[in-house]
Amino acid sequence: MRIVIAPDSFKGSLSAFAVAEAVERGVKRVVPEAECVLLPLSDGGEGLVESLVEATAGTYHEFQATGPLGEPVWAKLGVLGDGSTGVIEMAQASGLPLVPPEKRNPLFTTTYGTGELIRCALDLGCTQLVIGIGGSATNDGGMGMAQALGVRFLDADGRELGPGGAELARLEKIDISGLDPRLAEAKIEVACDVDNPLTGPSGASHIYGPQKGATPAMVEQLDRALMHYAEVIRKDLGKDVESVPGAGAAGGLGAGLMAFLGGRLVSGIQLVFRVLDFERQVQGADLVFTGEGKFDAQSAFGKVPVGVARACRAFGIPVIVLAGTVTLDSEELHGEGITASFSVLNQPMSLEEAMARTAELVEFQAAQVMRLWAHR
Repeated sequence: MRIVIAPDSFKGSLSAFAVAEAVERGVKRVVPEAECVLLPLSDGGEGLVESLVEATAGTYHEFQATGPLGEPVWAKLGVLGDGSTGVIEMAQASGLPLVPPEKRNPLFTTTYGTGELIRCALDLGCTQLVIGIGGSATNDGGMGMAQALGVRFLDADGRELGPGGAELARLEKIDISGLDPRLAEAKIEVACDVDNPLTGPSGASHIYGPQKGATPAMVEQLDRALMHYAEVIRKDLGKDVESVPGAGAAGGLGAGLMAFLGGRLVSGIQLVFRVLDFERQVQGADLVFTGEGKFDAQSAFGKVPVGVARACRAFGIPVIVLAGTVTLDSEELHGEGITASFSVLNQPMSLEEAMARTAELVEFQAAQVMRLWAHR
């Protein structure tokens, strides 16, 4: 029996790799002879580096970078097994978990550290970059990222802007003459699972600003600043990124990567599937396990379980979803190729207890599924 185990992380409690290992333990408790193929996945956010590095026998590299509030942080990037593709999660250097709740303020947070990681990948000889942009603490349109790579953002007096989204309101001129020349030859793909534009009611500031600490007044201030930023990009670079789907991802980092680095926004899960040659890996499987922290109707929009189910549907392979929470509206996703979905919670418990026991709970539920499957 060949079992493919391809989950996303259970965010905040267990990495995708650890989830896959827990499922494998559960499977082998019931069917010790089962061949388990572990393919931990990511939709482009948390776990992207680990997923691609482990699957391609790549390497990890750790660097000190500038955190969202300007403090030094240690951040990890990966180089795939081909030796030429670097993988970066912007959240490693510019992510929301790096900022204590009481200090969250997107008027001041910066993506500078993400730019530093890009430069580190170029220093390692990478000519292709995969950049996951989920989980940001920022709303600076990628200005900090670009500053770290040599772009100058100047006010009316010719002075360089400081960090943070609020500074964009003072922008008068963008000077790209100092941009790292290696970027001109680099192929950059941006893993993005949202389609928000840069500005407006569904833009970066309105949709994601509040979770980063923005008050309603700050949201309006940040949105106006990004509108002005987009105008200067049009004037100085001849590029219109304001309404491009995904431009508003990561507080406008999507727009910055397109405008300054020529980045191409792609579906995170489809990018991961391509690198892992996922369809070839699942062919011949008797059963596929996948999962994520919360499985609901929103999982249809670029999330791992539905991506896995759609890929497996073409081969008639049954797909089981394990998740911390399975909502009633997830029932509509069975038409995507999901055979059944199960919450791993087996008794009433607090969120804190569930997160502390995730590996144990996943293993137990996987074993129960296999008991039923083995006696079908």
